[in-house]
Amino acid sequence: MQDIKHKIEAILFTTGRFMDTEEISKLIGIGSIGIVKETLNKLIDDYKSKTTSLEIIEDNNKFKLNIKKEYNYLTTSLLKDSEFDNQTTKTLAIIAYKNPVLQSEIIDIRGNKAYDHIKLLKDNGFINSEKKGRTRLIKLSPKFFDYFDVVENELRSKFTNVEISTVINEVEENNNLINSETKENPEIKSQVLEENKDE
Repeated sequence: MQDIKHKIEAILFTTGRFMDTEEISKLIGIGSIGIVKETLNKLIDDYKSKTTSLEIIEDNNKFKLNIKKEYNYLTTSLLKDSEFDNQTTKTLAIIAYKNPVLQSEIIDIRGNKAYDHIKLLKDNGFINSEKKGRTRLIKLSPKFFDYFDVVENELRSKFTNVEISTVINEVEENNNLINSETKENPEIKSQVLEENKDE
């Protein structure tokens, strides 16, 4: 049992993402999901009894080794998380910065690849969406604010990652450009947005 516990701990530490018991059991070579669940519960209790900055959190029967909320301030970036690739992280940053935002606007800014990013973010529970005319209105979910330990009125000030900040600044500049120049020439808007899709 102790060996299984160490293997599960090593897997959660290495992946840094939410994993269900079925995936964990396959990786450690244990056929019984029941044993994995039992060992996970003991491991969770171990972390609760330790004086440590880490904890195992559970969400929809998925588990992750995570930094306790009281130590989140030590992280250097709000959205730099190993669960998402760089492009998805940028899309999430735009959504968070403009929250709430129309899906069509995100697609205009990030290109058609953002459909995949949005699906991934919805599947992971970080955003919600509802029908809004011919598009959808995207909003950050309660899980987003809880996961990153931030309140909505402080959200924009938390974007400390240089790369994320650069993307946001580019969006703001492009928005200003679009607003000022499309009054004279509507074709400029489509040209600017098309250029953004390649980034």
